[in-house]
Amino acid sequence: MQIIKDLKEVADEKLAKNYARFFKTGKGEYGEGDKFLGMRVGTIRKIAKKHKEISFDDLEKLFEGEYHEYRLAAIFILKHKYKEDPKKVVEMYLKNLKYVNNWDLVDLSAPKILGRWLLDKDRKILYKLAKSKDLWEKRVAILSCFTFIREKDYDDALKISEILLNDSHDLIHKAVGWMLREIGNRDLGVEEKFLKKYYNQMPRTMLRYAIEKFEESKRLDYLKGRI
Repeated sequence: MQIIKDLKEVADEKLAKNYARFFKTGKGEYGEGDKFLGMRVGTIRKIAKKHKEISFDDLEKLFEGEYHEYRLAAIFILKHKYKEDPKKVVEMYLKNLKYVNNWDLVDLSAPKILGRWLLDKDRKILYKLAKSKDLWEKRVAILSCFTFIREKDYDDALKISEILLNDSHDLIHKAVGWMLREIGNRDLGVEEKFLKKYYNQMPRTMLRYAIEKFEESKRLDYLKGRI
């Protein structure tokens, strides 16, 4: 495929090594075994835009490709195709969810594809993903809620945060804390109602992310258990 040739042409070995470390690709790490060509996200966006008319069959091959950048390009192209056939885009996204297997891939796709699709639909799939054993499926569940939060619709984000409250992984702690903070940016009362109920049992990272924008005295009260 020409898109693969274009991506390989701009590969940078030094960047590839840096990204392999940054995205934790070592043995036992969350990105174990992932491989990088090495290029900036903006470069991938430009190449994906150039090839946005490729077929869904070719997109599937991109998802199945050996390099992280192929999967990210596939996500960008899916986002371009959303307007023309949203149902097909979402079906392909869910079919290839096992390849959406690092936090950048999740964060750049879940809100704009699955979250966007579910704005006016039943959201039970998010609860299934939230209860998955797979780290990335759980992150897709909470990050999809970002779209609802932007519409000041907080219910599912709060329920899924509750499901993930005792998750063991730092990347889930960060994602949930981030979404709670985004709720607070729009309605502090809603966020604080949730926090007052659960902050004492939250993982520390989740709480720190959730209260990051609070005034210092209030932030310290939460951290020291004085609320």
